Amino acid sequence: MDEERKIAVEEVESVEAPPKARVEGPVETFERKRDYLEGFLAQKPQGVAAGEPGGALYESVIEALKEIYDPEIPVNIYDLGLIYGVEVTDGGHASVTMTLTTPHCPVAESMPAEVELRVGSVPGVGTADVNLVWDPPWDPQKMSDDAKLELGML
Repeated sequence: MDEERKIAVEEVESVEAPPKARVEGPVETFERKRDYLEGFLAQKPQGVAAGEPGGALYESVIEALKEIYDPEIPVNIYDLGLIYGVEVTDGGHASVTMTLTTPHCPVAESMPAEVELRVGSVPGVGTADVNLVWDPPWDPQKMSDDAKLELGML
């Protein structure tokens, strides 16, 4: 193993460029297959039904709910998280599922009636029902971030 190995170093001015790849013979072309998104992209936007979330009537009902304030807390009942659900049918029937902060809330008798009156007065709503539920019980985590900020909880 006493054999000594040497590495030969050669300095060059430039390196010859490698040859470019070439395709010899007939080139086969493929017809582009129909784009699977073509039909989807060609569709026109469909309007949101008035009673669906994002629809004009639904949003009007939500705005009406945001005008009702809890007398003890300076936050509207929607942002307070007291509204559990809003459904509006094509026939103009609105159904609101809501709760109160506690079953012993001083407005337990008057608040559902006020909600029914306000929702029923929204243009386009023919009848309104309010379903007062206690399950799941309300807790402060149901409040919107705006409500938490207003009450100094954020």
